[in-house]
Amino acid sequence: MTDFPQHVADLSKDNTDLPENRTEKIPVGISSCLLGERVRYDGGHKKSSYIMDTLGEYFDYRAFCPEMEIGLGVPRETIRLVQQDDTVRVVGSKNPDLDVTDALVASAHQQRDWHQKLFAYIVKKDSPSCGMERVKVFKKDTPHRIGSGFYTKTLMENFPNLPIEEEGRLGDSVLRENFIHRVFIYRRWHELIDSGLTLNKLTDFHARHKLVLFSHNQDAARTLGNSLSNAHKLDLEQYAYSYISALMAILKIPATRRNHVNVLQHIQGYLKQYLDKDDKQELVESIERYRVGQLPLIVPITLLNHYFRKFPNEYIDRSYYLAPHPKELMLLNAL
Repeated sequence: MTDFPQHVADLSKDNTDLPENRTEKIPVGISSCLLGERVRYDGGHKKSSYIMDTLGEYFDYRAFCPEMEIGLGVPRETIRLVQQDDTVRVVGSKNPDLDVTDALVASAHQQRDWHQKLFAYIVKKDSPSCGMERVKVFKKDTPHRIGSGFYTKTLMENFPNLPIEEEGRLGDSVLRENFIHRVFIYRRWHELIDSGLTLNKLTDFHARHKLVLFSHNQDAARTLGNSLSNAHKLDLEQYAYSYISALMAILKIPATRRNHVNVLQHIQGYLKQYLDKDDKQELVESIERYRVGQLPLIVPITLLNHYFRKFPNEYIDRSYYLAPHPKELMLLNAL
């Protein structure tokens, strides 16, 4: 019930041994065309240099093309989503008798063994097989962006907590950071499960992510924290499944500037007895300038990290908020 176990590892005592600071890459599924494989209907590809070169430093890709898997071949007739009475089918754009709906669903189910070894999946936008959302559904030849590709739709049903994103949305700095952040947290979760789940470990996991959750949605974060306080009354394995489902749902909500400011100000409070007047003013001004959009999030976070190196605090040191993912990705520079 706690999702599949993966990669046995002990929980680290400090941020120097976090998964994102290790050398092994994270297993991630991906649409083959995004890696430059010529599997599209016209024999082309949609290679993404950011996905291959930047994220490829951290992600170990497993490429897959469901349309090739079900035997459509290259070149091939394009397929599309079509509304037929109360259902949507995946059929040929020229030949409506070419119906691959059931084949795509079956293909997704057949890949479960390796899907369950993944920590994320990047799919091709707009694809009737792989698109995550806003895929065109044709109603009497009029397109409506209300659909999902049937392979990806089935994947999401099979693994509702798995971080999934379209390559097109990775161009948005907020959505990009949100997705990559979820990937690292999802891997930490499975390392927790692999290490042997206990209530103490789950409580520690939550404490280390508490500030992160508050940057996404404060009310939902409080609700999850309250549920954890009553977890000792419940079956731990069943509760853990509901916990990770709730946590991943919170993380899907993009963090807001307002929530980040609240968290930054909260963290600032741990330094009030250590900083002199000038340092306090500099920190206050950096948070305020971030609030009004004059500075990126990385600036107040860099200042806070600097001060906590001088004045360590165990809770802040163990929190993931100030070091959510590898700094080389520079994801906070654009927020």
